[in-house]
Amino acid sequence: MRRNRNKLMVYFLFIFVLTGYGLFQASAGVQDPGRSRYFFTGDGVLRLFSEKNGKSFSGAFRTDTGNYDEGALKKICRVFDAPDPAPNADLSLRLLEFIDFLQDRVGPDSRVIITSGYRSPEYNTGLRRHGALAAKASLHQYGMAADLILEGVDARAVWEYARATGFGGAGYYHGKTVHIDVGPARFWDETTSGVGTDISNDNKLIGLVTDFDVYQPGMTMELRFIRMTAFPIGVVSEFSLIRKNEISGYERALGFTPDFAVPEGNPCLELGDIDQMAGIQWELPGDLAPGRYAIRAVFCGHPRKGMPGQVETPEIEIRK
Repeated sequence: MRRNRNKLMVYFLFIFVLTGYGLFQASAGVQDPGRSRYFFTGDGVLRLFSEKNGKSFSGAFRTDTGNYDEGALKKICRVFDAPDPAPNADLSLRLLEFIDFLQDRVGPDSRVIITSGYRSPEYNTGLRRHGALAAKASLHQYGMAADLILEGVDARAVWEYARATGFGGAGYYHGKTVHIDVGPARFWDETTSGVGTDISNDNKLIGLVTDFDVYQPGMTMELRFIRMTAFPIGVVSEFSLIRKNEISGYERALGFTPDFAVPEGNPCLELGDIDQMAGIQWELPGDLAPGRYAIRAVFCGHPRKGMPGQVETPEIEIRK
């Protein structure tokens, strides 16, 4: 009797550990670290439809080896109204992966209907002039946001699940659509969005992002500034790689000067538009130790009132 009871206890312990591990992986947003370079990722398959232009996509956009299918990305760009099919140029791969993550968990058999994808700065300004709920520093302008419907799934349920991840932005306006973006973690509804206020004026919300979450030593990293609302902007040409320290937070690991889209030579570079603040590249050192890091940039010249003196990217991971 005791032997059977022990076997039963071992069995339930096994089930508990197995289930707990699965819940941990789901909450961490990791499906298979070897198949994606993002912390939040799905199965690499999406079914998309644009309510605006009628274009659609159904199939895999990422291969089993973790590479992206260029032909698939071109079709997906059309669904999002993004002009450039180059990865991360006008449509963020991080956004695609996060939408895939949400779709796999909230509506596995659902089609994702895009009601608003990429917006050019000119188009976004036009929406604002006509009274639309469009933020001045909207991440739609960087291909990092989408308003969407998950067919057959209540919009509030999608919003609440996205909020629970603690990642990116989630907006719900008590209608059929949900705003999803891969900017800083935050959430809002129509009463707390901040649209129409001075919340983003004078680059108050300016940020810096990397093209991927996971890198190996020696890889090339691409950075871009986001959520700018006033130009020009002065940026110190030397950036800092800072490493996460479990005891004291972040500490500076090294300084580096990346390649910019404008001629260099001045320690305080003047960047005049969105394009100049993108495509900033840096080759990671081949002997960089594994761990969690971030990139820090410092502003110079005459920063506007309310603009931060420096910004840091979200956390990245270096893996051997």
